[in-house]
Amino acid sequence: MDFKAARRRMVESQVRTNDVTDLRLQAALETIPREVFLPAGLREQAYVERELPYAPNRAMLTARDFAKLVDAADPRPGDLCLDAVAGTGYSTAVLARLVDMVVAVESDEALAAAAQENLTQLDVGNAAVITGDSAKGAPDQGPFDLILIDGVIEVRPDTLLAQLKDHGRLAAIQRRGGVSRGVIYRRSGDAFAATEKFDATAKTVIPGFAAAKTFVF
Repeated sequence: MDFKAARRRMVESQVRTNDVTDLRLQAALETIPREVFLPAGLREQAYVERELPYAPNRAMLTARDFAKLVDAADPRPGDLCLDAVAGTGYSTAVLARLVDMVVAVESDEALAAAAQENLTQLDVGNAAVITGDSAKGAPDQGPFDLILIDGVIEVRPDTLLAQLKDHGRLAAIQRRGGVSRGVIYRRSGDAFAATEKFDATAKTVIPGFAAAKTFVF
């Protein structure tokens, strides 16, 4: 399979056509090999337009959802960024092309090890992978200009929001009532304003970010 051609088609058909106009982001998506971050059996599906489950309760977002989420987050060259759910490192690799430094946290030890291996293989030098609770972030490494949660959450991530700098942004796909939407939180002093930016197709809720189950009698 010609992965380079598949990446180019992905950007043309799934990214540019969905109002993602940031040229730096487009270039990163066209350059970074998504297939490297997936199990061998899924690599030929890396550029199809659907969520790709790569571990229990984990899925790689569609290129469209991921690109719109990062675009809405407005990553800037001088930013210190927290990639709160590193997974196997794809989101970290993309962010590293767009910001000054990425601190990547991953709860699963095996995934964290895979992320480190993948980032080393791609010679990503401005990212550090930490094994830890994604929902708790990395308060000792912050505060952060930008926090990305690469996936679906059902609860407001207050612990992570507290790690933003003033005027910092947090991006996530938030699911409520069976509907997923890309959301940007912005900090102003001790207040946080959430803005819904786009409808998303993602459904796989990240462990640690699920709403408490309620029982109806």
